[in-house]
Amino acid sequence: MWSHLRPAIVSMVFFTLLLGIAYPLGVTGLSQAMFPAQAGGSLIRNQAGEIIGSEWIGQIFKDDAYLRPRPSAAGKDGYDAANSSGSNFGPLNEDLATRIKTDAEAIRAADGAGPLPADAVQASGSGLDPHISPENAARQIERIARTRGAQPAEVAEIIAQNTQGYLLGFIGRPRVNVLTANLALDARYPKAQAKP
Repeated sequence: MWSHLRPAIVSMVFFTLLLGIAYPLGVTGLSQAMFPAQAGGSLIRNQAGEIIGSEWIGQIFKDDAYLRPRPSAAGKDGYDAANSSGSNFGPLNEDLATRIKTDAEAIRAADGAGPLPADAVQASGSGLDPHISPENAARQIERIARTRGAQPAEVAEIIAQNTQGYLLGFIGRPRVNVLTANLALDARYPKAQAKP
């Protein structure tokens, strides 16, 4: 019996060491050597060196001086990275319809009447999407400029600088990173100048 168990035990130990320890450590080490910022979570730091977010995890911004992200169902107040998820409401769910209607009314009150891009009222599957569409960002320019005492063209320029195009020219969609755009707005127009 031992002659049958020994190869199985040796194989299990060997493959556990190879695929459970050596391979993950090797890939982690290689990624940290070749792409240190991305392997570290694409963290964004302020001038004091404090971590204020990640390029890949959205945050909530409610102040009129900032671009607002798309809705989030991750956690009680949204954008909770420890509770990433969608609402799991189907398209005929009354709670979802009520939430979308309420959000649409609030957006139109803040940013003016007119059609809304889908991402203005629809949450992402993870609830942590850090991007909005350029159309969604464009609807917010007047509010941001008015609140910060800036020219709309200057705000539009900052948003354009934080807009990413298609990956490899054809993959995905153009998108605006809300956190990096808001940081650029703060750099150009410090918070002290922003009107409450």
